[in-house]
Amino acid sequence: MTQLDALKALTTVVADTGDFNQLAQYQPQDATTNPSLILKAVQKPEYAPLLAQTVQQHRGKPLDEIIDRLLVRFGSEILSIIPGRVSTEVDARLSFDTAASVARAERIVALYRAEGVSTDRVLIKVASTWEGIEAARQLEGKGIRTNLTLLFSFAQAVACGQAKVQLISPFVGRIYDWYKKQAGSSWDEAAMAGANDPGVKSVAAIYQYYKHFGIATEVMGASFRNVGQILALAGCDLLTISPELLAQLAASEQPVPQALSESAAKQLKLDRVQYDEASFRYALNEDAMATEKLAEGIRAFAADAVKLDKLLQAA
Repeated sequence: MTQLDALKALTTVVADTGDFNQLAQYQPQDATTNPSLILKAVQKPEYAPLLAQTVQQHRGKPLDEIIDRLLVRFGSEILSIIPGRVSTEVDARLSFDTAASVARAERIVALYRAEGVSTDRVLIKVASTWEGIEAARQLEGKGIRTNLTLLFSFAQAVACGQAKVQLISPFVGRIYDWYKKQAGSSWDEAAMAGANDPGVKSVAAIYQYYKHFGIATEVMGASFRNVGQILALAGCDLLTISPELLAQLAASEQPVPQALSESAAKQLKLDRVQYDEASFRYALNEDAMATEKLAEGIRAFAADAVKLDKLLQAA
């Protein structure tokens, strides 16, 4: 049995890609996309016609609507291959605008419905800012499921749980990147691997807190740098994995022990935490890594959204 098959027995495996041609070989349950992944995909020759076709069909419509139609086109293609759900992201430039995020999410869902896609197969991705979490709370109230992304801190996870969002995507690799950079030459890769990896520790703590207190929000580890990080979270609700790392898991037959379990989390002694807007903002501000990585992530996704705009304008 391959590591990928063994992992699938413990955790729902999700493919992290906009390249739907790669999906079928790994048979993931779900798939996630983001502006950077879609930008990468549309620059490949095999997807150029899809971009040109979308622009041609909707020429004259506002650019932001054409972008959403392109995202939905990719999402619909992905859903024709996988049995589960696809995550589609609201423009990162709206990360601090609750009302605009809600409106954009509603439009994306309406576009999926127009393609014959059931709402329960779509997760709307929103950044885990206070405004994004509030948008998700409102969307969940309207029956639109959400995936809170760019999540780097325990405070963000707690606030998402309070908002009863469907799913969160805590970023393992970017947390690891930050601590490695901070440590510089004193970083000990072997000592900070597996369960000691700071990104792995962050996701494990969130998973344990949710399971201990019976919080229904799903935890999906994301942004992996290596297979070791993935295996150290075996047993997590879901893990979203790039095609490159899926290939490595499919090529190995090493055993995959379960690292996280609900029953073990229930035995822990943990304190319940509650945040309002002021205490959330303060807790996030106290966490230098999360503050920097959240800002950097929004900037990067926004920059790729601008590049996508330009590609569509030129098409």
